[in-house]
Amino acid sequence: MIITGDIYKSRREQLINRIPEGSAVFLFAGKSRAMSQDTDYRFLPDRNFFYLTGLSYEEGRLILVKENDGSSKTILFALTRNELVERWHGKRMSFEDVSKISAIDVDDIRDVKDFDELAYKYITEYKVLTDGTSIQDENRNFTSSHEVYGDIGPTLTDMRMVKSEEEASAIIEAAKLTEAALDDMKSLVREGVSELELYTKLEYEMARRGSLIPAFETIVSIGTNSFYLHHSDPEDSNGVIAKKGDIIQIDVGARCEGYCADISRVYFVGTPDDKEAEERRAKLLALIKTLRKRAFEFIKPGESFKSLNTEMKGIVGKHLIEWGLLNEGYTDDEVREYYWHNTSHHLGLDVHDICEREKEFQKGNCLAVEPGVYIKEWGIGFRIEDDVYVTEEGCRLLSSGDDSEESICL
Repeated sequence: MIITGDIYKSRREQLINRIPEGSAVFLFAGKSRAMSQDTDYRFLPDRNFFYLTGLSYEEGRLILVKENDGSSKTILFALTRNELVERWHGKRMSFEDVSKISAIDVDDIRDVKDFDELAYKYITEYKVLTDGTSIQDENRNFTSSHEVYGDIGPTLTDMRMVKSEEEASAIIEAAKLTEAALDDMKSLVREGVSELELYTKLEYEMARRGSLIPAFETIVSIGTNSFYLHHSDPEDSNGVIAKKGDIIQIDVGARCEGYCADISRVYFVGTPDDKEAEERRAKLLALIKTLRKRAFEFIKPGESFKSLNTEMKGIVGKHLIEWGLLNEGYTDDEVREYYWHNTSHHLGLDVHDICEREKEFQKGNCLAVEPGVYIKEWGIGFRIEDDVYVTEEGCRLLSSGDDSEESICL
């Protein structure tokens, strides 16, 4: 394990130190959502509940109490072992196992059935704090049913934006897993391959390495499907299949101990017969490499997404003028016709991790960096994406950062 119980305990202590005395924080893991009348989707807990406990079971509830004298108390609610229920719905963890993962004393773990009774004291006698960023129905129902003093969502967001070395290590492992899946997939890249073949290979290779829930919906786009940035419904052999000269855009990420990787690669299916198309492809690849190199140089504490995007669009604009696609005196909106999406986003327990987007970069931020240019006049567009960790003076790569011709072109 990279993220140990001591780390979860430390996070809880940090949060308690940042709330008023006489307060009680309520967090909810949530429940799985129905996929059909008798089947649920695979469960992923509320990310802040997970951030503070490391636990992934349904119906979990956490109360963090800060007394008026500054002392604190933690109460965790979990499902108890039940042979009959487990027979039909799957194995549950013992309280001892829950304690090992979360570093919450087993004596402070209760049956979820006891929540209403045990929580009553803290609801009626303490300042109730809830998480306004949670998307779980249980949190929303609780918040609407009780008088709430404040929202600890911004505090947890601030904490989550700055990653520890352990968190960076988890993202490194997620990136390694992702790139191993990409390496295994590369052998299938050829004329006649479908998006579905490549998609299922990636999903399988991530799953067999332990990432059962990808960081996001895997994207495989052949040819002009790359103009649909979140093309997450891969076409089978009855749809678009790769032909000579096509590009294949991949955007994929695995999870490790809850932490996400986000990696994009582009593969060239041979060389186009059209000499002009080959030259345009080479120009665009060279531009993306230039943008990546500059982005990695540019990212450091004190810069921001806004300044990074401005830097990238300036470089793109100059190239578009050289290529006859823009004129001198172009506007920002005109560049956006080719530079569609932002260059970067925070990365962590979510692939687009929760953040204050206007805040300047600081040491400990983990970012996905994905400059992409899309030229409809040429019928080609793509991005290459890697993950970085912001250091005191710049940033370092968490994924391989390999954009060599051999690694992305076939």
